[in-house]
Amino acid sequence: MRAIGKSLRILAGAPLAAAALIALTAGSAGAAIPINKPMAGKATYYADAGYGACGTQINASTQMLVAVPHTWWTSANPNNDPLCKGISVKVTYQGKTITVPVKDQCPSCDSTHIDLSQPAFAKLAPLDKGVINGLTWQFVKAGLNGKTVELSEPITGSTIR
Repeated sequence: MRAIGKSLRILAGAPLAAAALIALTAGSAGAAIPINKPMAGKATYYADAGYGACGTQINASTQMLVAVPHTWWTSANPNNDPLCKGISVKVTYQGKTITVPVKDQCPSCDSTHIDLSQPAFAKLAPLDKGVINGLTWQFVKAGLNGKTVELSEPITGSTIR
């Protein structure tokens, strides 16, 4: 009788453990944020207004911001994602560099494609260009005043999870 009770407790605990494991891993893209690691890619622009993926009001036709690819988001609830905690994107194209805060997610962008707000895109190229190919971008940590924080030179293997 004692052995049966022990077996029942083990069997009853297995579904709970499985449910906990699923809850802990659900919705996680599994990607880490590669801080200060330049990536070659492309940019488009958008003009949406409303709530961005970070849960704040945005207006991509008037504000400097960026929507980053869904592949870099690591939390099931984007409002709690590390990308929404002071991460910006530094973009360089033909000798021009801008740094814009991550405020939104681009569900249709591949991992090296970013979607800039209209004013951010316009700082790099005319809007009628539509797509900027051959740019370099990287995640950077922004300070409280929005300025880029230089973490150290060079950084290898630095990630934020």
